[in-house]
Amino acid sequence: MKPTLFLLAAGMGSRYGGLKQLDGLGPNGETIMDYSIYDAIQAGFGKLVFVIRKDFEQEFREKIISKYEGHIPCEMVFQGLDALPEGFTCPEGRVKPWGTNHAVLMGKDAIKEPFCVINCDDFYNRDAFMAIGKFLSELPEGAKNQYAMVGFRIGNTLSENGSVARGVCAKDEKGNLAAIVERTEIMKVDGEISYKDENGNWTPVGGENTPVSMNMWGFTPDYFDYSEEFFKTFLSDPKNMENLKSEFFIPLMVDKLINDGTATVKILDTTSKWFGVTYAADREGVVARIKTLVDEGVYPAKLF
Repeated sequence: MKPTLFLLAAGMGSRYGGLKQLDGLGPNGETIMDYSIYDAIQAGFGKLVFVIRKDFEQEFREKIISKYEGHIPCEMVFQGLDALPEGFTCPEGRVKPWGTNHAVLMGKDAIKEPFCVINCDDFYNRDAFMAIGKFLSELPEGAKNQYAMVGFRIGNTLSENGSVARGVCAKDEKGNLAAIVERTEIMKVDGEISYKDENGNWTPVGGENTPVSMNMWGFTPDYFDYSEEFFKTFLSDPKNMENLKSEFFIPLMVDKLINDGTATVKILDTTSKWFGVTYAADREGVVARIKTLVDEGVYPAKLF
């Protein structure tokens, strides 16, 4: 069975100042998402599932979904603040989405095969899709608890225009993920790549080649069941309900499954340089880099 590409497109775009998922950056108005989908099709993916906010469904259908008709099957699911397990209600005053793993949960009814999760505003490159597509397509039928992550080297994933959020990883002797911690502020401080810790102090991450997650994950459908149960635990913690900005991140779920001995996560190494639009000031550089890739023949001038 061909794997599915699950695209996280429900982000608020708060740092960028708009719906960056719909921003045309290629020579014919292509979005970063378009390049990811083009690469995924080349890598053998068989279906697209998008998680978006309900309030921009129509614009998304017109600008995005319409491009892919005739190329690959597409579905949409919706992330909302009130999409919570039975017995839980959204705290008054909360406006921030519940995070990336909550977004993943929205795909439970639409995805019954191995799937790859990606962000829509990150340019991953075709090799990354080839690697994770191969991993997922070679899993035996009915496989469970065998996941993967494309591990980028942190020095290749920074923005020149401010801090970035990354899942900082440690690997074991077998090349599997040993631990992952979401760090929401990472940047160069006094020449060293550092993250801001819980006390507001800048702490070095451990070098330019430290592997980090760019939210390019490979899962099987059993992951939804684990996530559903652990989300209830997350919501049962009063501090997560009182903090109106608390988020249920993918690394939080993955780290629990690793620590429990429930699952293994193979780190698929890449030396590729990430680029994306975290800040509005990143846009010009991304446009230039895409133009170079088109000029070099890596991508056609018009994708779809």
